[in-house]
Amino acid sequence: MELRIDQLDFEYASRPLFRQYSLTLGAGVTWLRGDNGAGKTTLLKLAGGALTPHAGHIWLDDIEVHAQPLAYRLHCYYCGGDTPQLPWLTVREVLDMHMSLYTGAEVDALNRELAAFHLTPALDQPVTTLSLGQHKKMQLALALSLPVRLLLIDEPFNGLDVDAVAYLRQQLSAPARLARQVILLTSHLDPQLPLTGSVQL
Repeated sequence: MELRIDQLDFEYASRPLFRQYSLTLGAGVTWLRGDNGAGKTTLLKLAGGALTPHAGHIWLDDIEVHAQPLAYRLHCYYCGGDTPQLPWLTVREVLDMHMSLYTGAEVDALNRELAAFHLTPALDQPVTTLSLGQHKKMQLALALSLPVRLLLIDEPFNGLDVDAVAYLRQQLSAPARLARQVILLTSHLDPQLPLTGSVQL
């Protein structure tokens, strides 16, 4: 299990952010650190295929994001803070839409995560009615249940209550998960997880 970024270039409006940037990560949790504006969220989106690098390559095992974009994205999930641009959908509909995209996704696994995050009563609410914490829990429930090789999580603890933080740490520390997934997360605070490594931008 390996994420490999090779000679990556990316910029916003002629502001260079990454120049010839390379990084290789194996299974387990890597903490991505850096000041605001250093490019942490951008790197997660590049690794997840949501942004296109101006040069370089990104590989997940033997799948290159530009050569096989669909295959690549089916093996990764980006869990960020963005609200889904589908305000007419309920929470259940948003989740069903995502589950239908991933081969091997199990409804029972998702239901277990939703129950653990106390989100089951909100399934029939419009997604726009969720609080910040509930929205984060919805994304995290998906992230923890999907059978992906690469999990990208932007500030996972923001907006969560104490019980949810403890549960998330427990799930991200599970030995079986650490052995089968490359997990790259950003956090302004020490995530208090068994880390494979940390990367400073």
